[in-house]
Amino acid sequence: MAFDFNVILDNWTLFARGAWLTIASAAVAVATGFLISIPVALMALSHRRALRWIATAYVEWFRNIPFIVVLYLFFYGLPFVNVRLPEAIVGTIALAFFASSYFSEIIRGAILAVPKGQMEAARAIGMSYFQGMWEIVAPQTVRLLLPPSTNTSISMVKETSVLSTITVGELTYQGLVVQGETFAPFEVFLATAAIYWIITAIFAHFMHRTEKAFGAAQGANQSRTSLADKYLLIGARRPA
Repeated sequence: MAFDFNVILDNWTLFARGAWLTIASAAVAVATGFLISIPVALMALSHRRALRWIATAYVEWFRNIPFIVVLYLFFYGLPFVNVRLPEAIVGTIALAFFASSYFSEIIRGAILAVPKGQMEAARAIGMSYFQGMWEIVAPQTVRLLLPPSTNTSISMVKETSVLSTITVGELTYQGLVVQGETFAPFEVFLATAAIYWIITAIFAHFMHRTEKAFGAAQGANQSRTSLADKYLLIGARRPA
């Protein structure tokens, strides 16, 4: 049996539409999930037991449940409380919360990798906890965050395929539509796999270049902000 390229060429608009929605859903979910993960990570590092417990419960809840179950909880749970949203928005929200549980652990690990003396020195020279975290610790964590964040983001791109179960028209859903019309599953899903590979390969290449560029820049500039320099008296005028 010959491979039928016409199956792909005749339906390229559906594949393109699905790829675009896959990229859009993953981008919004990753960005939103990362923002959600920041306070969760800080709560996990808090000296207050209640905040640590809440953060741990949040992370373990989302990490220990398959994403398809999380998706169904949002898809059926929101109408249960009289909140009705389009399927694509519900799916993106569910993916964002799912991603945030992984990003929060990445952020927590990166912060813990910075020597404790950095924060102690910041507090000793008069910085508040949040000033020390933002001005001293955070710049040093970026290089540590990039590799695991890249892997998690790629995983979230692939997890968008699960949104097809609630009829979101992303790439896998469009593949199922084409397969149902052409009865050519091998051609359809080989094309689908190739498109996923292209999306993730381009993203990984971009992130690896960013990682290398940031690593070089960090080596030249010790990742201190202007406020940190002010506290540390770096760049102050020396007397003639």
